[in-house]
Amino acid sequence: MLLKKIVEELGLQVKVAGEGLTNQVTGAYVSDLLSDVMANSKEGELWITLQVHPNIIAVATLKELSGIILVNSRQPEEETLKKAEEEQIPIITTELPTFQLAGRLFNLIGEC
Repeated sequence: MLLKKIVEELGLQVKVAGEGLTNQVTGAYVSDLLSDVMANSKEGELWITLQVHPNIIAVATLKELSGIILVNSRQPEEETLKKAEEEQIPIITTELPTFQLAGRLFNLIGEC
């Protein structure tokens, strides 16, 4: 499913997109530990986290993730937004808690 469709269906707020809204989403990975995401996420997945610092962009780029969703009304730091624009990594926010977002996302795209 295209990231743009997920954003529309779930009412998410795009902070940085570039051409990333056309990314194909193959699933999702939920974690707040960078080392866990580096070890276990897969290319094309959306990363759901509450981390807002610039290092999340480095991890998303390394793992070729389709985007990052920040939960609980968390807002990315300015440096994070700059790096996301440079690397073309979509940053999306939601007021939803992690559990609710993950459930809605699963219902939308199912098992991949």
